[in-house]
Amino acid sequence: MPPADRILPALAYRLVSVVAFATMGALIKLAETRGAGLVELLFFRQAGSIPVVVAWVALGPGVATLATRRIGAHALRCAVGLSSMTFMFSTLLLLPLAEATTLQFTVPIFATILGALVLREATGVHRWGAVMLGFAGVLIVTQPGSGHIPLAGALTGLVAAFLSASVSILIRRMGSSEPPATIVFYFALLSMVPLLPAFLWTMGSHDAGTWAMLVGIGLIGAVGQLAMTTALSLGPVSVVVPMDYSGLIWATLYGWALFGVLPDGWTWVGAPIIILSGLYIVWREHRLSRGIARSAPAVSD
Repeated sequence: MPPADRILPALAYRLVSVVAFATMGALIKLAETRGAGLVELLFFRQAGSIPVVVAWVALGPGVATLATRRIGAHALRCAVGLSSMTFMFSTLLLLPLAEATTLQFTVPIFATILGALVLREATGVHRWGAVMLGFAGVLIVTQPGSGHIPLAGALTGLVAAFLSASVSILIRRMGSSEPPATIVFYFALLSMVPLLPAFLWTMGSHDAGTWAMLVGIGLIGAVGQLAMTTALSLGPVSVVVPMDYSGLIWATLYGWALFGVLPDGWTWVGAPIIILSGLYIVWREHRLSRGIARSAPAVSD
């Protein structure tokens, strides 16, 4: 475990990222009510990241660190990541903030499944049990067939979570050679290839307030992404990821303050089950990684 002088900043950065992403989600719903379309939302989210990341790198390790020899891996990450973002933004437009946020909590569940199937990671009965528990929580929240929440919103939310888990697998493979800021930079830059012409084709006319919201989506989203990756560089996943579940508090507050909507009873029942499942998966991986470290032979100088 890293020392406290790294753990506390890691937790602080992760909490900043949670607030930033919750604020971005609220701005997305507000901008949509004022006439902004999905393509415009995606474009500003990615375009706003580029100057923020360049400034971040320039003030830190230097712009030269953005050089890469793995442009193909970045292109694949961009394709999957942009698809994930499209589904996630669609979920935010279709569902209340709290329900959309709750469905994103299934990312550790899908990551466990993909880790077993793609990376051939050993996955025992404990984590498979947590996966089943998590999906039971999803069924409670969504209440399929009851009309409790729109089926399209539930499906886009789960697809977004699955693709987000896929992105985590890709980033894990790229992380051995690519710094986090470089991955964020090329994700935003390569996203401009499809998004810029689509934005120019669909761009609408908006008032100053709506344009300000669109710019804010990009800037706040970039801050959230950088804070999230910085947290992982300072502290282990098992410590920082549980902070993400505080996002439900912010989503609920924004939903109530801005839209007069509160989660219903089924969401309050199902969300803790999904959160418990995710926490158990993270805790279990932490325990297993510590066991592997203890059993590994010592290396002499």
